[in-house]
Amino acid sequence: MNTPSTFRQYVTLLKKDLRQEFRTREMLTSMGIYALLVIIVYGAALALTARGIDIAHMGGGLLWVLIVFTSLLGLGRSFAHEKEQGCLEGILLVPLDRSVVYLAKATANILFMLAVEVIAVPLFYFFFMTGEPAAPTLPAIVVPLLVGTVGMAGIGTMLSTITINTGSKDVLLAVLFIPIIYPLLYACVTATTAAITGTEFWTDFYVMPLVLACGYDIVMLLVCWVLYDFVVSA
Repeated sequence: MNTPSTFRQYVTLLKKDLRQEFRTREMLTSMGIYALLVIIVYGAALALTARGIDIAHMGGGLLWVLIVFTSLLGLGRSFAHEKEQGCLEGILLVPLDRSVVYLAKATANILFMLAVEVIAVPLFYFFFMTGEPAAPTLPAIVVPLLVGTVGMAGIGTMLSTITINTGSKDVLLAVLFIPIIYPLLYACVTATTAAITGTEFWTDFYVMPLVLACGYDIVMLLVCWVLYDFVVSA
């Protein structure tokens, strides 16, 4: 019997994750509801102080707080089915490159996070930003959102694998995740805020942070890809 190619293995694992999520909708539903609850909390917290706050300059930070904590909820559940049903051990028994498991799971997490962001970001803008004049550079927030999501999903998949067998995996995941993604988060918040405000120097605060974020993504994803075989087999 011919061994399937690496790409075929990757596609098969990715289809498995997508099919499982579309059947149960556990991750998408929980992330979507959590994002909505965070927006409601924002509304309650900012209701009495909205007139004294420059929401345009705070919008990038608030938006990324929403994305980070919503992503943590989903990433913590990314290996839940494999762990609960013993599927991960079965996957590891198959003669395939362990990095393929990482790439497939990270891709699935990227798609799930983007699907939630497609709903959460417009809702955030509708509730908090419609009172502000829209800058012509506003559509440029798509790039930092994409770059940040790819980095967070890749790193989060690795950390979710590390913490899967720990007792307090959700807490430990957050403790490891947030400090590691801080450089990426800072760069994406800066670029997002620059795109929202659209100041005359917006390119200085948009292009360079994105370059740093892309470099950070490349380095960290390569590290995760190289080390995943050791981590998942430990």
